[in-house]
Amino acid sequence: MARVLVVAEHDGLRLNAATARCVACARAIDGASIDVLVLAADAAPVAAAAARIAGLDRVLTLERAANADGLAAVLAPQVVSVAADYSHVLAPATTFGKDLMPRVAALLGVGQVSDIAGVETAHRFVRPIYAGNALLTIEVPVDDTVVGTVRIASFADPGEDEAAPVVAVAAEVALPEHTRLLGRSAPIGDRPDLQSAQRVVSGGRALGSAENFALIHSLADRLGAAVGASRAAVDAGYVGSDLQVGQTGKIIAPDLYVAVGISGAIQHLTGIRDARTIVAINKDPDAPIFEIADIGLVGDLFACLPELNLALDGAISP
Repeated sequence: MARVLVVAEHDGLRLNAATARCVACARAIDGASIDVLVLAADAAPVAAAAARIAGLDRVLTLERAANADGLAAVLAPQVVSVAADYSHVLAPATTFGKDLMPRVAALLGVGQVSDIAGVETAHRFVRPIYAGNALLTIEVPVDDTVVGTVRIASFADPGEDEAAPVVAVAAEVALPEHTRLLGRSAPIGDRPDLQSAQRVVSGGRALGSAENFALIHSLADRLGAAVGASRAAVDAGYVGSDLQVGQTGKIIAPDLYVAVGISGAIQHLTGIRDARTIVAINKDPDAPIFEIADIGLVGDLFACLPELNLALDGAISP
């Protein structure tokens, strides 16, 4: 029987929604038992949230002061120590998972399956290639531990259930001393996280400047949405690379995706294919974004967005 260990992504206080989608991937493996591993300095708040994910057998907590910063070089040997009794080790294909899991695979001496988008058997998986235009089936040797990152846009949140038991574990392994945290920098604001947001508003190069990106922020605030951007907007310096959506940015699957002034290059479309509803605003009626949009508005974004904001103000006013 497959035993799956899912490494939880969190910020020390809150569990990232990507973890639940990894559990959904694990549940697609027939007959698998599933544990979530929380590595933290104080794991209690995160473990309590993780325990509610439907389909879990247990939540394992591994508390060490060194885990407070969540450094991949520090976490990887601990994951490997706990993983000795597991056939599969999974984490989300987010910045966290892409940093951590190659180290885990290297320490275990196995290859990594990246961007798992489907499960056929316990050792056969599907992942997208060529900007999502083709699917590749990968088979892992049955004697190898399966180490993989999960394309969270391909799996639905499994929901919640009665809390699974929480069990403390230990990993007496030497931790590397060559890596240390110098500092963190993150945008300040109350907007949702881009990768897990249910609504996202993205802007493209057509906005013309970083100052004009305020129009995107304004619409996002009214919708309670996260802010994203095309690679062209990022390369032009309108916003930081942490907001980039697409093949070389973040792959997302919100309920609502609003693309403003984005033409729809294949690399961008790769990042939003799994969105439930796509709304496109562009002055070019032949823009490729309209080919996949559920709702399209042909018009000048500088005229459309203020009118849309006014309409939303009227819709949400008392």
